[in-house]
Amino acid sequence: MYRGKYKMTQEDLSIKLGVSRQTINSIENNKYFPSLELGLKLSKIFECKVDDLFSLD
Repeated sequence: MYRGKYKMTQEDLSIKLGVSRQTINSIENNKYFPSLELGLKLSKIFECKVDDLFSLD
């Protein structure tokens, strides 16, 4: 949702974060839970709280 709002491809986001495009795909499909550092970087890029991106539910 946030990536679409910012009109970013998975590749664009992966480059900004220094991870593979596959990592972004896995996060988006709930197959991989990012590290705290990566979660914080995502929240900074998308100008939101980490809680807006991830939950324990």
